[in-house]
Amino acid sequence: MKAAPAPVWALAAAVVGSGMSFIDGTAVNVALPVLQRDLGASAESVAWVVEGYTLFLSALMLIGGSLGDRFGRRLVYAIGIALFALASVACGLATNVDALIVARCVQGIGGALATPGSLALIAASYEGAARGRAIGTWSGASAVLSALGPVLGGALVQAGSWRYVFLINVPLAALVLVVLAFRVRESRDPSAVRGIDVAGALLVTLGLGALVYGLIRLQAGIDLPGIVAVVAGTCALAAFVVVERRSAHPMVSLALFGSRTFTVANVYTFLLYATLGGGLYFIPFDLIDARGYAPAVAGAALLPFVAIVFPLSRYSGGLVARIGPRIPLAAGSALVAAAFVVFALAPRGAPYWTSFFPGAVLLGFGGAAFVAPLTTTVMSAVESSHAGVASGINNAVSRTAGLVAIACLGIAFAHTLGAHLGADGGDAYAAAFRTTMLWCASVAACAALVALAGFRGERAAATFDRAPSSR
Repeated sequence: MKAAPAPVWALAAAVVGSGMSFIDGTAVNVALPVLQRDLGASAESVAWVVEGYTLFLSALMLIGGSLGDRFGRRLVYAIGIALFALASVACGLATNVDALIVARCVQGIGGALATPGSLALIAASYEGAARGRAIGTWSGASAVLSALGPVLGGALVQAGSWRYVFLINVPLAALVLVVLAFRVRESRDPSAVRGIDVAGALLVTLGLGALVYGLIRLQAGIDLPGIVAVVAGTCALAAFVVVERRSAHPMVSLALFGSRTFTVANVYTFLLYATLGGGLYFIPFDLIDARGYAPAVAGAALLPFVAIVFPLSRYSGGLVARIGPRIPLAAGSALVAAAFVVFALAPRGAPYWTSFFPGAVLLGFGGAAFVAPLTTTVMSAVESSHAGVASGINNAVSRTAGLVAIACLGIAFAHTLGAHLGADGGDAYAAAFRTTMLWCASVAACAALVALAGFRGERAAATFDRAPSSR
């Protein structure tokens, strides 16, 4: 009888495959200025290079997890990795910005299939405390790869071309596909119905797209098309919820939200990742444009975060099984809030070690406290057969939070900048950045309150209010 593959292969495939998506999401930002000059692109077109990818990744990640549960997690994950790699080639060979945007949207679709599948592979390969440690390793590696993205992007651009940022995905994808083919077993949810929720996928994509488009327009001031887009996007997202309730095969099983643990964890996720996704978008601009950091140096400014999160996440993932999620999640978000206060108050002209370094350290300890425990909480709140759907929902919530937060914080930044137009340009920018960072700190503090109020009964994973196994 053939022995089952060691679960470490599934963990390796999950870390490397999802890592491509995490790196790509941050490394591309460093390449944007060079890319814009090379392709002669407008500022709006360059924005869609980022937003097109994130939009499809956020919206379709919801369906990626459920497709894996229904048709095979290894199969869907492999399709996502292959599609991401092919789209990366198209990005690297693009001769104009329109072709690049289209390829980035396809990349987002591939990422939407692969990212939830990575966690589902781990959940299907490990059990008990070993699952918590494996998820901790995945979470820590994901956080590290995301943080290393700007450094890697700057290095690749300086080494030759912005195209290398995309083409580096090809050998990584090939390695993952080989491991999947020969060292990872297939798994699926035998109770899952076969069907694709086309209406739900269209509504959530159109809803998020219209909402973000409208919010970006409103950064310039009150604008009728922007207001109409926000209203239309909100209505489409409300219609999405209605469709999911009535669909015979919804892309989001709303029964999962019958678990209080799962619901609170996703509210917490939205608040905290709105802080991180929105706040960390603005920090490179401040470091490069206002403080004069070189792009590669600015990308390296958060390396203390990496150095702390990666070694500690493997151990913090097991905390949930022993003491429950309340303390680590509340402490983690409180530390994140403190970090953004430090960023807001960082004095101009001061060296890195006395300005941004203390905030990066606080952010690192905060990330170590919440990243792995949050993932473990989400996955432990549902039956293992629904792991793909659960991870898809939680990942989509985190990506959507960042997508919306960047647009909303842009409004706060632009409003504050406009209110200080009579001041010195540097002072006006500093005031706008400070306001944005303090908003981030406030949202992270709200996440801490949600953890304290929402996880009162969960003393350990065994006491979680699990979602029912039926729809």
